[in-house]
Amino acid sequence: MRAMARSSTAGANRQIAVSRPEDAKSRVLAAIVELVDSGRAEWSRTATDEIELRLLSGEVFMLGEVSVTRVG
Repeated sequence: MRAMARSSTAGANRQIAVSRPEDAKSRVLAAIVELVDSGRAEWSRTATDEIELRLLSGEVFMLGEVSVTRVG
């Protein structure tokens, strides 16, 4: 069985994410705020105090402390 070659940028991206998680989180949140401000998404708190992000294209995501999960 042949091993698949990894992209050289995959390692670099992982290294950046591991070395600066606060920076990565800030960039993701800035992109989400831009979507909301431009009217392409809405976000709200659920009854369980989670943040739900709904894109106008129909996708729904739950924003966790350290993760983003697509739920719809």
